Amino acid sequence: MEAKYDFERKYREQILQCSRCGFCRAVCPVFGATLRPALNARGKMLLLKEVMDGKIQLDDELIESLFQCTTCASCFENCPSGVNVPDIIKQVRKDMVNIGTCHPAFTGMNEVLKRHTNIYAEDEPEDFGRDKNRRSEIVYFVGCVGLYREDESTEAALDLLDRLNVDYTLIDEVCCSGVLEDVGFEINEDLVRKNIEVISATGAKTVITGCPYCSRTFNNKPKYAELREKGINVMHISQFLKDFDLGVKTDKRVTYHDPCDLGRHCGIYEEPRQIIRKIAPNFIEMPHHHADSLCCGAGGGVRGAYAKNSIAMARRRLQEAEEIGAEVVLTECNSCVHNLSNAKLRRQKFEVYNITRFINELMENKSS
Repeated sequence: MEAKYDFERKYREQILQCSRCGFCRAVCPVFGATLRPALNARGKMLLLKEVMDGKIQLDDELIESLFQCTTCASCFENCPSGVNVPDIIKQVRKDMVNIGTCHPAFTGMNEVLKRHTNIYAEDEPEDFGRDKNRRSEIVYFVGCVGLYREDESTEAALDLLDRLNVDYTLIDEVCCSGVLEDVGFEINEDLVRKNIEVISATGAKTVITGCPYCSRTFNNKPKYAELREKGINVMHISQFLKDFDLGVKTDKRVTYHDPCDLGRHCGIYEEPRQIIRKIAPNFIEMPHHHADSLCCGAGGGVRGAYAKNSIAMARRRLQEAEEIGAEVVLTECNSCVHNLSNAKLRRQKFEVYNITRFINELMENKSS
């Protein structure tokens, strides 16, 4: 029987390769929060097999299962059969969009980015009082969450770069729009072109991103190949800061949450820890860390479409921080900071920071 959808043409063998072992149940953040079998990777692969066999339709009835995935890649990391579930899910979402079925939150996101320069449809980003669009070897690219929701974290990151005498410029950036490909749509070429043009106009050799997803997008998406062809090096801020002598320390019990985009998707685990160990002798790992880190629940569009379950995933993550007696939870992703901070319970006395913000506060306290 001829394949009806692109996901079947591209991933049929992988879907059939799923052994139904259930290893993904133990690591899937959505299943951990809901305990619903149809929402973990095994359940999704079983549903897609039914679609391929013609037993069920790829329609609105499957939206809740197939669009409720953070694409955190924890299932792929732990799958003994090597099934690349995130790539399969992203292709399925494209197929569903092509036939006119999609979660309204994601349809709305696509429409917003046709008319606005950011996912929040806001017209005025925070003004951080720094130079913009000037000639510089380094561009600092903030990202939507850092511009419109976690501006205090961004201000602290910029303060830290200033304290370290880094010569950089901000730009009139727009959404990298890579997230659209995660939720079934095409990356927005107008936004891509705008970012490439404003970055190139600065003559920059390096782009530092405050957002792991922006870093992924610039480094991996074909639409941004021009940056790579021009020899522009894109790195996450944790990679940039790892070799600096920071000159501050804390006695607090500090732990670190690996963002999915930075860790499992980019393989950046040690650079943040190198920074933290310089400043925090009492650093301690949560039970799940590195490639086994629990997802905060913000990715894959889930925070916008399934907010209640997204917060439940974040609370599951913070429970581990509470259990080890952490006083400070550090990460280096504005989306993670945003979701974890929103999920923190009143009884939980630890603070949630980006690494850069925490270091900047230590420096402020030292100088005061």
